[in-house]
Amino acid sequence: MAQTPGVNTPYCDIYDQDGREILPNGLDRRVIGYFTSWRTGKNGQPSYLANDIPWDKVSHINYAFAHIDDNWKVSVNENVAGNAATDMTWPGVAGAEMDPTLPYDGYFNLLNKFKKDNPGVKVIPAVGGWAETGGYFDGEGNRVANGGFYTLTESQARIDTFADSVVDFIRTYDFDGIDIDYEYPTSNNQAGNPDDFAFSDARRGQLFSGYVDLMKTLREKLDAAGAEDGEYYMLTAAVPSSGWLLRGMEVNQVTEYLDFVNMMTYDLHGAWNEYVGGNGALYDDGKDPELAAAGVYGAYKGIGYLNADWSSHYWRGAMQGGRINLGVPFYTRGFQGVTGGENGMGGRAPAPAGFNCPAGTNNKCGYGAEGIDNLWYDSDPQGNAIPAGVNPIWHALNLENGITGDYVADYGVTDTLEGDYVRYFDSVTKNEWWWNEQTKTFLSGDSAEAISAKADYVANEGLGGLMIWEFAGDYEYNSTKGQYEMGSTLVDLMHSKLSATTPYGATKANADRVMPTEALDISIAYTEFALGDNNYPIAPKVVFTNNGSTDIPAGATVSFQYATTDTGEMSDWSGFGTTTTVKGHTGDNIGGLDGDFHTATFTVPAGGIPAGGEIVNNVKWTLPVAQFSNVIVTIDGVDYSTTYDHLRGATVVEAGSGTGGGDGGTGGGDNGGGTGTCSAAAWDSVTAYSGGARVSYNGHEWTARHWTQGDTPSSTNTWGPWADAGAC
Repeated sequence: MAQTPGVNTPYCDIYDQDGREILPNGLDRRVIGYFTSWRTGKNGQPSYLANDIPWDKVSHINYAFAHIDDNWKVSVNENVAGNAATDMTWPGVAGAEMDPTLPYDGYFNLLNKFKKDNPGVKVIPAVGGWAETGGYFDGEGNRVANGGFYTLTESQARIDTFADSVVDFIRTYDFDGIDIDYEYPTSNNQAGNPDDFAFSDARRGQLFSGYVDLMKTLREKLDAAGAEDGEYYMLTAAVPSSGWLLRGMEVNQVTEYLDFVNMMTYDLHGAWNEYVGGNGALYDDGKDPELAAAGVYGAYKGIGYLNADWSSHYWRGAMQGGRINLGVPFYTRGFQGVTGGENGMGGRAPAPAGFNCPAGTNNKCGYGAEGIDNLWYDSDPQGNAIPAGVNPIWHALNLENGITGDYVADYGVTDTLEGDYVRYFDSVTKNEWWWNEQTKTFLSGDSAEAISAKADYVANEGLGGLMIWEFAGDYEYNSTKGQYEMGSTLVDLMHSKLSATTPYGATKANADRVMPTEALDISIAYTEFALGDNNYPIAPKVVFTNNGSTDIPAGATVSFQYATTDTGEMSDWSGFGTTTTVKGHTGDNIGGLDGDFHTATFTVPAGGIPAGGEIVNNVKWTLPVAQFSNVIVTIDGVDYSTTYDHLRGATVVEAGSGTGGGDGGTGGGDNGGGTGTCSAAAWDSVTAYSGGARVSYNGHEWTARHWTQGDTPSSTNTWGPWADAGAC
């Protein structure tokens, strides 16, 4: 991650010496769940309160949602009487008693009460979401279209106001950071909530740059606040997984500011079109109906991009595996009137004539399941249920067992159950679904088989963990009532698997790419992307800037890695000879991509890269990748890493002065010692120093910015662990 210059960020509050997050409850990987504000029980439907969360099995809880108010500040309608976040109470509900020591009630009171009893579990409010990215719901439940993120990010002044309010919000309610659920800062037209198109489509060319400004500002202000408060505040994001959306998000130049990303690897198929597929496929099988109909397989050498494996490799191209969490749906999406496919999977369900398609589907929607097959429906502006087959997993299990639960009337459902639901699981995609042959109804979501497969995937691939939307869809069996209800069966399964594995991947480069510990001060910027569907081929101008004081000569080579989500045919229009030298994957991605990285190389042209100057390489590729990584510059046979990668333990040197040593970024240096005239003890390469420690070295005293061992104090390493405290 990028460090905030001049700030002694207290990383060691939550990270260990290897850069891994310190997790609670015996977990080796994260279990993150979204806890929603609307399952209060006050509407007659079953409640899911903070005491229902399996606190002893999770690592993070994301509260959904806060929003951006008309003053560009984060809000939960805290000034409105009876709001769920800070004013609601649940008299007589065991476990929902308020903590009287806190100056507010509501969910925030309960979350803090339980957090005190479960140290290490982090609670983070999420801002935005599908419904509140471009507006917000006021205290009366009416949606106010103020533009939300779309208009906030037009101005740095607005961003500053918002970021300052986030710091105040976190401090007021004792949260551990902020989660940004901006859906979506993509340049693709008609992406995101149709209610927001008036704002989003008019601003497509500026959305991503504004997103970068937002995340950079949040990171800097959170770091500054954390340094003042002596604790680290996290910045995370819910991020899309579809290759179509990601094509319009440049190369996601926000990853360096984020502790981790939560991939929304669900809603990959739904009734916004007629193609019947899995809600959250883990792998591609070469038969995704939507991709096949669009000719995607033929265009991209058989690679399909509507699956979690493709998405995780996209993000892996820019960050450590441990900073990537795989999202899972504790709910279904579904269709009725399905024809073709295998037990519905892969079939079609076009809406019949006269069907009222939702906004944003251009009257070409699918025939969404409704009635008893659509328990958790959204409403249209007139208050009518939108057919979409959205159900908690516990309801899907009741359907499978022929049970009409005693709760259905509370959701406004009056029709009866017809036909039999049979559950299926595909061994290739890991899709799980329920199929009713009589009614031709298809429902897809993650129950035990899919969750087990995805937990194994996270463990085997070195990812950071699993993210749940949402807790209230989990289940247990009530033997007294003879029905499935809200519970923690799936979270229990996650915990059992992710507390019995290995620590997550904490390095960006794999073992076969040894990164030199001597780094050149080189930055890389990606500019001039075409917008939306015109971004094909993906062909930005990539600017390599030499921030050092020594020229990088012509003939030097620049080698970098990029994600295997692309077909592996990187080239350029600049005449630099950019070519892929090693392919980490070839062919289709049925059952998963083989490796994490392709490797490409180009030669620095005549004139070199002057000190303080730059070169521009007009690079081109095909499918989306998230940035270049693990950049190595070779000059006269000597390899250097770059400051662009923020390599832990690297020492910044000038071009041509390196020794060619490399040990995977673990640091190095001799004992050195001080000059004898400094008051602090001499620096020692084998001693581990905590943040704030003071040493002497080479006639200066130095202060540790954070935990360090083996890193030679040096003023040339701007991003290094040592701050120069002055000559002795």
